[in-house]
Amino acid sequence: MTPVIETHTVTKIYQTSHLTIKAVDQISITINQGEFVALVGPSGSGKTTMLAMLAALLKPTEGTIIVDQHNLAEMNEAKQVEFRRKKIGFTFQTNNLLPYLTVRENVEFMLRLNNLYNLETRQKALDLLIRLGLEDRLDNLPNQISGGQRQRVSIARSLIHDPAVVLADEPTANLDTERAYQVTKLFADLIHEQNKAGIMVTHDLRMCRYVDKIIQLEDGRIISILDTRQAIEELVSCA
Repeated sequence: MTPVIETHTVTKIYQTSHLTIKAVDQISITINQGEFVALVGPSGSGKTTMLAMLAALLKPTEGTIIVDQHNLAEMNEAKQVEFRRKKIGFTFQTNNLLPYLTVRENVEFMLRLNNLYNLETRQKALDLLIRLGLEDRLDNLPNQISGGQRQRVSIARSLIHDPAVVLADEPTANLDTERAYQVTKLFADLIHEQNKAGIMVTHDLRMCRYVDKIIQLEDGRIISILDTRQAIEELVSCA
């Protein structure tokens, strides 16, 4: 399998006048093409900090991050902005949909942003929205659809520009259990079908049944890496 994300002893330290906080401590991971991974752990374990560094939104204090064969440390700020726009897809619990654009326009916006908008990609966006069960909501604004539907729009937007990596920060936190399962399964199916590398930060261990691997963090360190079967046996039973 082809590695898409590689980190080598990545550390993030926050320094104040009185405290030194090691938010991420010597993390080394490899995530391959077509692999969907969950980052789990208690609040303050470093999950969101790690996700931000993988997205080139935050620089590590130490260590190396390679995404799609690009060393993030070798990019200046302008290159990192371009890299995020082209190579990274985001899905967050707050959706961050543009309120004045329709469902279809929110997804097409990523195509326009990357100069990919044409008849072929417009049809691709439509096909993806139909696949996600949104064919009757194409012309609705975000405030006219449900939370689960908004999250599905966010998933479509994160995938439409063909990124190498898709990152999701608590994508089901605001959904009821049934919708959360539906959204996570759809997300996993699309990541596997499109051969992306996907990472989901979650507190809900029940959602981990759809991932290939679970990385547990505690106090900024990896304490275990489990495949899904191990996770169901060792984690979910303790939830």
